[in-house]
Amino acid sequence: MSDITKIAELIRGIKFAMVTFVNHEGHLHSAPMTTQDEEFNGNVWFIGAKDSDLVRSVPGNAQVNLGYSDPAGHNYVSINGTAELVTDQAKLDELWSDGYNAFFEQGKEDPNIQLIKVIGNGAQYWEGSGRVVSVIKMAKAAITGDTAKLGDTEGVKL
Repeated sequence: MSDITKIAELIRGIKFAMVTFVNHEGHLHSAPMTTQDEEFNGNVWFIGAKDSDLVRSVPGNAQVNLGYSDPAGHNYVSINGTAELVTDQAKLDELWSDGYNAFFEQGKEDPNIQLIKVIGNGAQYWEGSGRVVSVIKMAKAAITGDTAKLGDTEGVKL
């Protein structure tokens, strides 16, 4: 399985990512963003607002980190990458859903809409064993004094 396929498998179905970026004051800041329903290929797309801190910060520092969390499956992924602000009506048409009407008064024609493309550089993931297996492993470790291996972690280049 390729690294990209592994990351795609782990983040599939996770609707939101915490996007961490450096704001205009030089501080790390995070914002939840909706991940688009398309297969991960090393890039991640978001629909944001031009007047948001995230979009305003990208020209000054495009480095971002995406945090994905699946507590039920005990899987966690961190993707580091470079954000680009993209103007592409065809891509917006492809990604748009009616749910965005709640955020943009003029719908898909709202001038405040900004596509954000994150080009992944690398990722770190932790793939857990699942809740039941983890509880059993922790109990065994507590009784035996051994260290519990609760999952696999690996860093990958994208």
